Amino acid sequence: MPGTLYLIPNTLGETAALDHVIPDHVQALTAQLSHFVAENAKTARAFLKLVNAAHPLARPLQEIAIAELNVNTKADALAGLLAPLRAGIDTGLLSEAGVPAVADPGADLVRLAHKEGIPVRPLVGPSSLLLAVMASGLNGQSFAFNGYLPTDAAARSKRLKELEQRSRVEKQTQLFIETPYRNGALLEALVAACQGTTLICVATDISLPSETIRTQTAAQWKSALAADRGPEFHKKPTVFLLLA
Repeated sequence: MPGTLYLIPNTLGETAALDHVIPDHVQALTAQLSHFVAENAKTARAFLKLVNAAHPLARPLQEIAIAELNVNTKADALAGLLAPLRAGIDTGLLSEAGVPAVADPGADLVRLAHKEGIPVRPLVGPSSLLLAVMASGLNGQSFAFNGYLPTDAAARSKRLKELEQRSRVEKQTQLFIETPYRNGALLEALVAACQGTTLICVATDISLPSETIRTQTAAQWKSALAADRGPEFHKKPTVFLLLA
C-alpha cells in the first residue's frame, strides 16, 4: 500500500502563535511525519520547529527527510519525490506560505500522485486568496485567480484593462498577487488603468498582527496615493482584487 501525501498548510508570515492559524490536529499529524517535500528545506525546518513546541516531533529534526520542490525542479525529477510514498511512507507537502498546490509548484506533484494512485489528503489551514475574498466585500460567488501580472509596464496595463473588462462583463472578481517591493507600483498601475468606479481591494499581511484589508474605488485609491495615504507594501505579501 502506498503512503498518503498530506497537503500541509503553512503560516502566511512570521508568527509566534502557530495555533492561531494552524489547527491543533494538523500540527499533531505533521509531527508524526518523517518525510516532507517543501519549496525550501530551511524554512520547512523553521516551521517544524514551531510545530515541535506544541507537538514533539516523532524523530529529531535533523533526521527528518526534506526534499525540495520549487521553480527550479526539473519535470523529470518529480517521480523521484514520490519514492517514499511508493514505499508506503506518509509524506507531507509544504508550501512557503499558505496552502500547498495553489499558486505553488506542488500542484505538479499532486497531479502525479493521483496518476500513480497515491492517496492525497488536503489539511485545513490559511489561504490568503480565500481570506482576501471573504474580507473584500467583492463578489464571492464568482472569482478568478490570475497569478502574477506582467512586470513590463505596457503589458501590465493592457492585462489590467482586460481583467477589468472581464470583471465588468462577467460580474466576476479578479484576484492577483505581487511580490514585495513591486506592490506599490502595481497599485499605481491599477489606479491608472481602471475606471474610477472600479472597486479595488488590497489585502496585506493576512492573518498577521499587521494585517490590513481595504476596499475602495480606483478614484479613492488615487486620492489616497496622491495624499500619501496608501498602505505600506514593502516586504508584505499582498493580494489584490478588483470588481468593475
